[in-house]
Amino acid sequence: MVEYGAAPIAIAGLSHHTAHVAALEAFRFLNEGEFLRSAAERFKGVLLLQTCNRVEVIVQGEAAALSDFLQERERHGFFVREGTDALRHLFELAAGVDSMIVGEDQIIGQLKKALADAQAATTSSNLLEICINKAVHVGIEVRKRTEINRGAVSVGSAAVLLAESQLGTLEGRHILVIGSGEMGRLVAQALAAKHLTAMYVANRTYGRAKILADKIGGKAVRLSELYHYITLSDVIISCTSAPHPIIHKQDLKQAMKARCWPVEGHPYPLILIDIAQPRDVEEGAEAIDGVRLFTIDNLRMINEQTMNNRKAEAERARQFIEDELILFLRQLNRKTADDILASLHSWAEAVRTRERDRAIARLGCSDERTAGVVDDLTRVLAKKLLTDATFAIRASAELGDLEAAESLLRAITQGERLSCDPHASRKK
Repeated sequence: MVEYGAAPIAIAGLSHHTAHVAALEAFRFLNEGEFLRSAAERFKGVLLLQTCNRVEVIVQGEAAALSDFLQERERHGFFVREGTDALRHLFELAAGVDSMIVGEDQIIGQLKKALADAQAATTSSNLLEICINKAVHVGIEVRKRTEINRGAVSVGSAAVLLAESQLGTLEGRHILVIGSGEMGRLVAQALAAKHLTAMYVANRTYGRAKILADKIGGKAVRLSELYHYITLSDVIISCTSAPHPIIHKQDLKQAMKARCWPVEGHPYPLILIDIAQPRDVEEGAEAIDGVRLFTIDNLRMINEQTMNNRKAEAERARQFIEDELILFLRQLNRKTADDILASLHSWAEAVRTRERDRAIARLGCSDERTAGVVDDLTRVLAKKLLTDATFAIRASAELGDLEAAESLLRAITQGERLSCDPHASRKK
């Protein structure tokens, strides 16, 4: 395990590991901009990562403060990670090790977007940018060095596999994809190889639906025609970013009546897969005769089927992550050491120049040569006197003992007594 100190970051949130779709939906922050701005009043930097199967808040600050902040916003039951554990989680996230679909690539783009959104809202920080960029680098390298994403599927393509498992085959079927964003694109691409009879693409903006439909040889559909195409489809995969349901229970019930078999009087079955977050399908739709509704929660079995093939690769990825974590923490600690030493040398330079000027004034001469000799003497003395202190502070900081490094700085610059208790300065 890494023992090189900790970065001052914390992560809290919910994910597919412990929360089902309803809990994730309740935990989400619908107004991301407002959330980032309010969090920025409490933390030096903040990012918000919201995907279909996780909601995580990443801050430059302490875990206790982050917990308090989320509880004030009536969020409960979340995990919290701090320091090295938070960085490890971030690296595993980017590597696809922590994903519902192990090895999926979409998380890289989602992390980049979370950082870009925070930068646009001016709520990021230099440290968070360094950490996210490093995590993205680790994620890319893991995929180059291992086969963790060999045969891996995204959440979108996992939804297609789920539909296939329910029907046996999708060949000759009619499929409706609702949503033309990143997830809709992944779904449509996965469907394109399934020899469908027809694929429909619906979106709030018809132009975007047409662009995606043209790419995969499908037909663009206006949302005003949604229920008509529901009656024609065998499978619907919905993945919009709408903040509210777009498939309503009563309208769906009416559409299902148009699918009734003449003899039995029951509607032809409809596979409805809702992978949106918040959900696209109104609660209670699963009770409608003929509707077989699936959500993100049902995709877990797809991961279980594919995970066995990637367990060894996931372990290789974790070892690489640990190695990178050590190197990264050393890098961060070196930067911290530089900041502490900059304060030390600024203090020493102020003392040196003050005493140099006093000495020259006492000599009572304006000879430039004499002034130069005094200046050189004081500069050399200051440097030599700080050599051991500089070494001790840098060594402590690079090993992650920032309390010791800062205590040495205060002892030298403020005359503060060194204590064996690393938390003594915090108790004052």
